[in-house]
Amino acid sequence: MTQNLFNSIQELTISEGKTTRYYSLPALEKQGLGNISRLPVCIRIILESVLRNCDGKKITETHVRQLAKWEPDAARTHEIPFVVSRIVLQDFTGVPLLVDLAAMRSAAERLGKNPERIEPLVPVDLVVDHSIQVDHYGTKDALKLNMEIEFERNHERYQFIKWGMQAFDTFKVVPPGIGIVHQVNLEHLAHGVHQNSGTIYPDTLVGTDSHTTMINGIGVVGWGVGGIEAEAGMLGQPVYFLTPDVVGVNLTGKLREGVTATDLVLTVTEMLRNANVVGKFVEFFGEGTASLTVPDRATIANMAPEYGATMGFFPVDDATIDYFKGTGRSDDDIAAFQQYFKAQEMYGIPRQGEIDYSEVLTLDLGTVSPSLAGPKRPQDRIDMAEMKHRFTELFSKPVAENGYGKQHDELKERYQTRQLNAEEAELCTRLETNVPDESCLSDNSDRNVTEMVSNHPTPSTETPDPPLNNGTIELGHGDILIAAITSCTNTSNPSVLIAAGLLAKKAAEKGLFVKRHIKTSLAPGSRVVSDYLTHTGLLDALEKLGFTLAGYGCTTCIGNAGPLAEPIEEAVVKNDLVCAAVLSGNRNFEARIHPNIRANFLASPPLVVAYAIAGTVLKDLTSEPLGTDSENNPVWLKDIWPSSEEIQALMKFATNADTFRKLYSDLTKDHPLWNDISSTAGETYNWPSSTYIAEPPFFENFSLQLDENDIVGDIKDAYALGIFGDSVTTDHISPAGAIKAASPAGRYLLDNDVAQNDFNSYGSRRGNHEVMMRGTFANVRIRNLMVPGSEGGVTLYQSGNRETKEMSIYDAAMKYRSEGVPTVVFGGKEYGTGSSRDWAAKGTQLLGVKAVIASSYERIHRSNLIGMGVLPLQFKNSDSVKSLDITGNEKFDILGLGDLEPQQDVTLIIHKDDGSQKEVKLLCRIDTAIEKEYYQHGGILPYVLRELLNE
Repeated sequence: MTQNLFNSIQELTISEGKTTRYYSLPALEKQGLGNISRLPVCIRIILESVLRNCDGKKITETHVRQLAKWEPDAARTHEIPFVVSRIVLQDFTGVPLLVDLAAMRSAAERLGKNPERIEPLVPVDLVVDHSIQVDHYGTKDALKLNMEIEFERNHERYQFIKWGMQAFDTFKVVPPGIGIVHQVNLEHLAHGVHQNSGTIYPDTLVGTDSHTTMINGIGVVGWGVGGIEAEAGMLGQPVYFLTPDVVGVNLTGKLREGVTATDLVLTVTEMLRNANVVGKFVEFFGEGTASLTVPDRATIANMAPEYGATMGFFPVDDATIDYFKGTGRSDDDIAAFQQYFKAQEMYGIPRQGEIDYSEVLTLDLGTVSPSLAGPKRPQDRIDMAEMKHRFTELFSKPVAENGYGKQHDELKERYQTRQLNAEEAELCTRLETNVPDESCLSDNSDRNVTEMVSNHPTPSTETPDPPLNNGTIELGHGDILIAAITSCTNTSNPSVLIAAGLLAKKAAEKGLFVKRHIKTSLAPGSRVVSDYLTHTGLLDALEKLGFTLAGYGCTTCIGNAGPLAEPIEEAVVKNDLVCAAVLSGNRNFEARIHPNIRANFLASPPLVVAYAIAGTVLKDLTSEPLGTDSENNPVWLKDIWPSSEEIQALMKFATNADTFRKLYSDLTKDHPLWNDISSTAGETYNWPSSTYIAEPPFFENFSLQLDENDIVGDIKDAYALGIFGDSVTTDHISPAGAIKAASPAGRYLLDNDVAQNDFNSYGSRRGNHEVMMRGTFANVRIRNLMVPGSEGGVTLYQSGNRETKEMSIYDAAMKYRSEGVPTVVFGGKEYGTGSSRDWAAKGTQLLGVKAVIASSYERIHRSNLIGMGVLPLQFKNSDSVKSLDITGNEKFDILGLGDLEPQQDVTLIIHKDDGSQKEVKLLCRIDTAIEKEYYQHGGILPYVLRELLNE
């Protein structure tokens, strides 16, 4: 039943003869709930969701009132329950969510219920974009060859995804080879508003990728979350977050001639990192903001994770509407979008003084200059004129000061590679030790540094040889080995892609070229890009310099650059060379782009082409020529840099609505690789034997009603499975990186006839709980204090007579489970910091852990534990593992769980092995009433399954 809270439901005419209703935010202001019209636009959009979804249980009138009275500088203590309109997934993180949906359907079928009752309650789009790798490059058939390898590597995963594609009505799949999730979202999936059951409301979303924020560029509220949060949103549950500060960024002036949107976003990233907007919303306003095109805005919004913000939001205005028209949205959608935002008084870019922000920062667009960022962090912007000097300076700077610690006189030394095929390799070049994970970072490091480094979808199992004519090449420090036009950050922006093509055309006409050993690639975020580059003749120009199409998906930017020629990698490793990659991506952390390339620079697509021609970062492109023409005359960058008039003259090819409609109308047309994948059909999955996809045990012995056996009671006679110190990250807990043969996961794969060369990474096997639970708490750097001096996933197993035996955490957990013995995990401060990895909570639950007791928690991991039915408890006052002298030899009782209420105290009784005992109070970190229900049901999935099947 629809609630007309505060008499807010009003009628809206969206086109001639067509009306609908909406929840009016101006009506709230008239009712005296607050000065709504002065709230940041992004806060108002979230307020509308809270108002519309108020059910008196998960979302209450109090929540509406609290957010309506948002104050710029208030203490942030209230959590917002945010119900989103839809969910977007990429395949790497999306497959486990599809596995859970399939498992819920199987459980429904076993209970004699209609499996089709299990359906995402909001639209879900999974875009397969993270599994393509640049194995082949520089040839016209590179795209075809790379996709064939991708499909061979991912056959089992794609079979499962294809089943999901036909099984669910609200679960849609964009197949491989179409584009990158965020660009596809921007160009096609987003409609601005939704209309459902006679109500119109704004598009909002969360996605399982940090750069989901790109959608903020068209006025859509959304950001990246972990898998369990996305799962909650997919099943109609609120996504909870603390009421945020909102930083307003006033853009003034306009960009100078020759300055690109990439230069702007790198400047914004540097500025906002320095301003410490971490965890805050950022909203752009002012005349400079209004002057930006939507692709320029989307470029800035995309990099919100790099400047640390939850969002980088741009309100809706005429430019947004023009973008919708140019990308082929329907007239009805556009009319509804525009009329809705006008009715809500949220149409147009705010001017200075119109909105109350927590803080206001100002950037004059006229001060932005051609820039790169790196060599290790995206916020470390470098003026192009300073590039040579900066690399030279860092080359001999101490490692502790972010340098490379080399001797200055080594900078100009050159080294010869061995011949490509004439000699055997002298050493292994792809060492697992080159790939870090978050657990080795200092406490103040960016926790998302290695988001993809350790989790490539596939290893580099083959090394296609580039055309080096079986000769040798000379390498040195600063040499560029990878030059990639990649990533939705820039390939969604026609101005910089056309600029790159024009620069390539002028360069080729002057006889400039790129050395063949430099791994060049063009991997745009949608097929629209190659279409307009073809129609303008610029794709041919890029191909002449080696920038041939390598794939439509996330490649170099997430570490899927693929291997270099073995002699090149060997020379780099053997001589400890500091070589470089230049890419149009958003992240450049060391070892992310390629394990053996240590200097990685973000740059605009035309600068990527320019530096590829230069071949080194030790050339000042402002004072040294790029090269020489056919008559041996110097060619300067300014000679081939395209003017804004030249770029604008070709922009009409990139804004052809018919092209967008044609390419997005049938995503499986002329796609034999996808169409030839056979899969099972039907409403339930038949779970064929697979080490990639397996039915998880979350619904074993599941009953429709909670009975006495289901109700969580006191935990008695528990043993400690692990005791950990401060700042244990989700990378310590969650399975990540390569799977070693001697590990429990490796033994499982070997026992299932998987050759070690085919192990792949934990990331690619996220759909198989047997692999993932064996990798939980198995990080090589995790230190279990129960085993002093140890590293890796080991613990002390205690038998009934208190004898102990050292073994893997997984093996001990399975022994305890088989004996019916509950286990607990102890932690220090900031337990579960880092990326929101769902398997850090899922794996904990599957190991049989009943409770985690820590000094403090990272917010999302605490929520995820409850979402999986694991109880988070917190030491009170000055109590800690150390002060209580907990060593792991004890038995533990946790009492007071029978009538559990949010934030109540419970009792921990510590039974020492000498017969003594100690009693202490713990704070239950179930913080809300709905979290209590999740926990009592054994987690969010059982809760939702009962809710759906009992309707």
